[in-house]
Amino acid sequence: MMKLLLTGCFRYTEEQFEKIQSLGYDLYFMQQEKEMLPLGADEIDAMVCNRFFLSHDISKFTNLKFVQLTSAGFDRVPVETMKERGIELYNARGVYSTPMAEWAAFRVLEHYKQGWFFKKEQDNDKWTKHRGLREIAGRKVAVVGAGNIGQEVAKRFQVFGTETTGFDIHTNTTPFFDNMQLTSRLEELVGNFDIMVVTAPLLPTTKGLISRKVLSGMKENAVLVNIARGGLIDEKALCEVLAERKDLFAALDVFVQEPLPAESLLWKLENVALSPHNSFVSDRNDQRMFDVMYLNLKNFKKRIMDRASLYLSIEK
Repeated sequence: MMKLLLTGCFRYTEEQFEKIQSLGYDLYFMQQEKEMLPLGADEIDAMVCNRFFLSHDISKFTNLKFVQLTSAGFDRVPVETMKERGIELYNARGVYSTPMAEWAAFRVLEHYKQGWFFKKEQDNDKWTKHRGLREIAGRKVAVVGAGNIGQEVAKRFQVFGTETTGFDIHTNTTPFFDNMQLTSRLEELVGNFDIMVVTAPLLPTTKGLISRKVLSGMKENAVLVNIARGGLIDEKALCEVLAERKDLFAALDVFVQEPLPAESLLWKLENVALSPHNSFVSDRNDQRMFDVMYLNLKNFKKRIMDRASLYLSIEK
């Protein structure tokens, strides 16, 4: 029986444990991913985890064939090593896309409609009108990273009547984007956009993608939203550009260092909205995540069984 290690990165119900077990796995569980393993590393065939390989050396997992992540990003796992060893690797594709896309739209609306201003006036029992409200309709939106999350972001902004442009490593026709551009042209074209939402994965090739030149080249009164990874933005440059250009506004949910250090200048800037890596949270995530992992575990087990059957038939 294949041995499957589950960690506390996901809160399983008893029913969900039983459902996975019914697939024919021998289940093992550890709450904290930094803990001592409940069985030998070389005994584990499959795993559902998140930050596990930040604390454990993958070279010890000599029998590992399958890894399901509960995160959308692959930046916390040794991807190249897994490719070399033929380990099947899956992420939480589609699980967090809806809440993250809604968050991006919420942050832009909050800024355009001056939500903070009205809450402050309400707290002070003041009846004060604001004549500086803006419309999203007719704006140009750049989404850096046209994958699943980026498409959900573009889908929502299209509803508001915007023109959406996706920046990626290809220019193929992509759902919910009016235009596609290569990421390499972002610095050249960034000045055309009223809103820029960052959803790209953090890779060696995308680290610092939102550079000082990109930030300095942003259109007057533009809004930047980052719901991907902090490392995609040159954070030092971001602080300096935002301090110089009060017309810009940034809504940041992710940071190079998390939690964001108390000494970070981002806490002090008035044209920044901060949140503690919270944009992915939703009351519907757990069911979506379980559905993804269950289907992948089911299909993986079937492939293993099919190979075994084929091998036996050849032997005969």
